[in-house]
Amino acid sequence: MSLEVNSKVPDFSAACTGGGNFTLSAHTGKNLIIYFYPKDSTPGCTTEGENFRDLHPEFLKADCLVFGVSRDSMKSHENFKAKLEMPFELISDPDEKVCTIFDVMKMKNMYGKQVRGVERSTFVINKKGILVQEWRGLKVPGHAQAVLDFVRTIGD
Repeated sequence: MSLEVNSKVPDFSAACTGGGNFTLSAHTGKNLIIYFYPKDSTPGCTTEGENFRDLHPEFLKADCLVFGVSRDSMKSHENFKAKLEMPFELISDPDEKVCTIFDVMKMKNMYGKQVRGVERSTFVINKKGILVQEWRGLKVPGHAQAVLDFVRTIGD
């Protein structure tokens, strides 16, 4: 069952950086960006994280919280977050529960081999918990700005 735009996102909880847990329902009343990326400290994921970091003040002005998700461990996430000085939390999803809700696990070609991994994707969830926009299989350059441009159009 795939999540569809304009449908309610099922509640979920997962460990996140900063020593806490992310629970979707605890963020009702805020617009959320949840972006999925393949792996901490890899070139594309680093650039994507830096782009979301650099635009973070603008996301806050748009009443929008940002969260990154990958299958990496909490230790890896804490190191990645510190290295990039990210002002937002990273969600650890080693058992792929969150990845499954958003259907981002795909077969990909890596160095000529088929591997199962996270498809770089971003989702915007409005204040009522409704998925209002998604980008799947995206390219990093310009993406965070496109997400910001979109969230600026979301009303209450």
